[in-house]
Amino acid sequence: MKKWIWLVFLTLAVATVTIISGFWQQPEKPSVMASSQVETPKPQPTVSPRVNDQVNIFPVSSDRLFSHIQNLNFRRYTNRERWRTRTYITKELQKIGWQPKLQNFDRGINIFAERTGSNKDAGAILLGAHYDTVAQSPGSDDNATGIAVILEIARLLGSQTTPRTLQLAFFDKEESGLWGSKAFVAKEANLNNLQGVIVMDMLGYACYTPGCQKYPQGLPVTPPSDKGDFLTIVGDTEHLPLLYAFENSQPKRPLGKPLAERLKSSNTKTSPPPIFALPVPLKGLLIPDTLRSDHAPFWFQGVGAVLITDTGNLRTPHYHQPSDTPTNIQRQFFTGSAQIIANATAKLLNSSDSLGTAVRE
Repeated sequence: MKKWIWLVFLTLAVATVTIISGFWQQPEKPSVMASSQVETPKPQPTVSPRVNDQVNIFPVSSDRLFSHIQNLNFRRYTNRERWRTRTYITKELQKIGWQPKLQNFDRGINIFAERTGSNKDAGAILLGAHYDTVAQSPGSDDNATGIAVILEIARLLGSQTTPRTLQLAFFDKEESGLWGSKAFVAKEANLNNLQGVIVMDMLGYACYTPGCQKYPQGLPVTPPSDKGDFLTIVGDTEHLPLLYAFENSQPKRPLGKPLAERLKSSNTKTSPPPIFALPVPLKGLLIPDTLRSDHAPFWFQGVGAVLITDTGNLRTPHYHQPSDTPTNIQRQFFTGSAQIIANATAKLLNSSDSLGTAVRE
């Protein structure tokens, strides 16, 4: 994730919130989308409390998540280091039945895999995360956390039968300019029938001391918290159902196995962190610093995408530092964040509903 994204992002969010407020409050007037009127289910960016005692049909394994973090505790910057990372990811996917493929581009190599859905018309959901780091950091939060969550969801949902196809992408060279995701969207075949993208970039750091979460001066909205205890999800206003799938992400029914069998095998109840959902209008053009992670190239192709993050250097002192190590990952927060993403992914895969914002003529 780029160094100044979150500092400038929240400053520029002032303009976004102002635009969005008018957008929500005047549903019967022409919106920014020409003469169309957009039905918007939410009045403004909100923090949504999670249900503390929900039973997760596909409970994530905290031990497995942290095993990946430990195994990726090295810099992933040079060609050799990134080759080592690709080897680890591909072998882990192969162990659980996936057949990953390498996608070469002029600056690096992406990893891609998919499990076909039962309804070709339902399209695909893509999980994405970058696997490179900056030169001086082992990047446990940035972005071994994103890699670990994709591998865990691949284990949980890879063998399930769902209407939608599940795709996985591990992007190279994000830290150098989003080159991996730009190369991915440049190939039309990669975008065929792609309904939504979930990009994960820093998921594992939380702080619980009042004042540890930083905000720009003069922010004219009530902050979610003065503690860094929430998970931020950024999405475009053209695909609000994708964004808000994370606010109510308990799957309505199990995928593959009967519910009773799933619940019998699960002794996990989670207390996931609150969610700060922020819809961004006009593909982020009014707030360009929200475009500095791998969701952005998809926005410009008209594909709905969300960025899920712990807010990076607005919260963690270890951002892009040698100290971004496994010891500084907050285990409960990270596991809860992973569960939120797993629940939402299962829900989205098990649906054929449109993820575009409803438009009335």
